[in-house]
Amino acid sequence: QVQLVESGGGSVQAGGSLTLSCAASGSILSIGAMGWHRQAPGKQRDLVADITSGGRTNYADSVKGRFTISRDSAKNTVYLQMNNLKPEDTAVYYCKADGVEYYASSYMYVEDFWGQGTQVTVSS
Repeated sequence: QVQLVESGGGSVQAGGSLTLSCAASGSILSIGAMGWHRQAPGKQRDLVADITSGGRTNYADSVKGRFTISRDSAKNTVYLQMNNLKPEDTAVYYCKADGVEYYASSYMYVEDFWGQGTQVTVSS
């Protein structure tokens, strides 16, 4: 099976920085886009940023100029550098991997996977 393990969340004051990491593990052949979504209490889960296998990036308007997404395809890992954090960035951040090709029990599958989520809290 495939697992996404996130790290790097925590608490920070407004204006501070955090870097999130998400590593995919398992019998993975390839991964399409990787990205980060976030969900604040009582709100829907929204896309923060994603990056294709070719390196093309996409950001939510609310984080443009403050967040940077990158990936290390050799390590099946995606990162989110978050600078100038604001209280409204407070949420649980989820990693997502799209189009993961992997082997299990001699069969090949293609599925999307989510991480377990990591809390980011920004205080004013």
